[in-house]
Amino acid sequence: MGIAATAQHELQETLDRQAGQSEPHWYAAYTCANHEKRVAEQMAERSLDFFLPQYRSVRRWKDRRVELEMPLFPGYIFVHMELRERLRVLEVPSVVRLVGFGGRAAALPDEQITRLRSGLEPKLRPGPHPYLTVGRRMRILRGALEGMEGILLRCKGSIRVVLTLELILRSISVEVDAADIAPAA
Repeated sequence: MGIAATAQHELQETLDRQAGQSEPHWYAAYTCANHEKRVAEQMAERSLDFFLPQYRSVRRWKDRRVELEMPLFPGYIFVHMELRERLRVLEVPSVVRLVGFGGRAAALPDEQITRLRSGLEPKLRPGPHPYLTVGRRMRILRGALEGMEGILLRCKGSIRVVLTLELILRSISVEVDAADIAPAA
């Protein structure tokens, strides 16, 4: 590598660092409808770090009942990467774009995805929920989702908290014990 090429390479690395492209963050990738699992398979083949949260749903057909794994955030898959690697993600078939503003991908709060990734246990019975903006804000005090805030929802004798990812305007609800929540400050 010549002196000019080395200087250009160093300049590019500096610009990438300044733009936050050299640190890995979580990004939401928007996919074609009903292609989330296929995209996850492709990302696994390409050794990309991704997260596709799913929930169990029982579907009834004429002759049988089937339990399916469905995406918790339909149309989205989360990718942990350096922003400069975005082309590797966008080359995956059925990935439409990275979610962001003004043509620039926006990172999700790492803590939020990390908690979801480690905390979505079957006993919480996660499920998709329409996006909510109004309601009593609660904070989860204990468990893997400790510290996350959501909106209180009472449903058929159980208490659920609706957690929202603001960037993609999508929500999920999880079942919690009344002793594990408190009003958010």
